[in-house]
This record gives sequence, structure tokens and C-alpha cells, in this order.
Amino acid sequence: MVDQILGWVIFIIFVLAMLILDLKVFHRESHEIRVREALWWSAFWIALAFMFNAGVYLFRGHQVALEFLTGYLIEKSLSVDNLFVFLLIFSYFKVPAKYQHKTLFWGIVGALIMRAIFILCGVALLNRFEWIMYVFGAILVYSGFKLVTEKEKEVRPEKYYPPRI
Repeated sequence: MVDQILGWVIFIIFVLAMLILDLKVFHRESHEIRVREALWWSAFWIALAFMFNAGVYLFRGHQVALEFLTGYLIEKSLSVDNLFVFLLIFSYFKVPAKYQHKTLFWGIVGALIMRAIFILCGVALLNRFEWIMYVFGAILVYSGFKLVTEKEKEVRPEKYYPPRI
């Protein structure tokens, strides 16, 4: 149990160190990121994930490494659609190219924090109240029904957030 907790602590510290390194060292100055630089950084982070996977293989075995690799590849493929969402948001709000990395960085950090909060709260609720699973299921079914049956609406963010002068 202590080894498992120590492993998670080391992993979280490493991820936080990489995030700080990315924002405070590698991208200290805001600049427009060109395709070549983006490809290089992508290759770096993917290589880092594969090195982590090799460590998982050495310390935890074949099955756990395969599970990590499978999860990583699925998450990587699912994250491609996020690129289009980011592109739309940046285009709509006219975020200058030199500030897109910092904006994206803090957006992802915020999403990770919110995801962790919701997961921890959800697990605590499930451990305390087994019946809450049915409530979560009903919320998912209702949300899915609304998505399928709701008519297309025009989204106008300026209605809620008027431009500043």
C-alpha cells in the first residue's frame, strides 16, 4: 500500500514538474508556435509517455504496461477532436497566436483540477451511498436524451459576455 501511494506521489510530482517546466522554462516568452516546433514538442511528450510505459513494464509487469499503453493511445486519439474545439474557440474569440499556448495550458490545468475534484467527489459519494449510482445513471440518460431530441440553437456568447471597450 505504501509503495502504491509513493508511486502516485512521485508520478504527480513529476507531472507537476513537467507542467511548470513547460510554462516557466520552455515557453517563458509567449510566441507563435510553428508546425515544426509543435511536431517536435509532440514527439517529445509522446516519447516521454513511452519511456514511462517502459518503466511501468519493468516495475509492474506486462499486463499493467499494456493497460497503460492502451489507455494512452485511446486518450491520444480522443484528444484529436479537442484540437478542433480549441481552433474554433481561438478563432471565435480571436486569441492571438502568441498567446494560444498559455491560454491552452491554463485551460488544460483548470480542466485537470476540475476533473480531479469531480472524480474524488464522485468516488466519495459512491463509497458512502451505493444508490447514488442510479442517480448518476439517470443524469447520463437524461443528458443523452436532451442531446438527441433538442433542436439546434444559435449560440451567442456576446449576449452573456458583452465586449469590453
